[in-house]
Amino acid sequence: MAEYLSERMHLPVFSKDTVKELLYDHVGFHSRKEKVNLGIAGMEMIYYAAKQLMKVGQPFILENNFEHISKAGITALLEEYRYPALTVTLTGDYMAVHQRFLERNISPARHKGHVLNDCYPEEREHSLEELKAASLSFEDYLQGIESRGFDTFCVGGKQIVIDTTDFSKVDMEQILAQVMEWRSSQISPQ
Repeated sequence: MAEYLSERMHLPVFSKDTVKELLYDHVGFHSRKEKVNLGIAGMEMIYYAAKQLMKVGQPFILENNFEHISKAGITALLEEYRYPALTVTLTGDYMAVHQRFLERNISPARHKGHVLNDCYPEEREHSLEELKAASLSFEDYLQGIESRGFDTFCVGGKQIVIDTTDFSKVDMEQILAQVMEWRSSQISPQ
């Protein structure tokens, strides 16, 4: 969604996962604690990019699984620069979303730094069975969504919620129109 909107609106997009993948590849980690710290660093890096663009009044897209813990940092920036924000929340049937999560985590295309918690780059190749065994149960997945606030996160007061249970039913052009309408209704950032 972020890439689609970025391309259609000619806006830069800053993705926490992309930053984390660069950190995983260039710094790596040897423990869950180090991995978490790289995630925090990734968040701080996209906040830095956001701050630089807010200072000069330029529009952009931040992409992340935003959660309660993210709210203070983003809200502080929005208030400091009196900058408008629109939250686009992707949600859906939790069982369907969890199944996609599991499939993504065992996909060869998925960056292993996101899946592994012990060491990346890997000191040894992990089998498909090990990756499946390390996957979150539906109950833990659901508990994470609810306790971390993925579905309820909103900054800036305006939110578009998109049901992605079945991607074939997502009307990307309609979403683009909603975002463009919101953008045109905003006074240029100060």
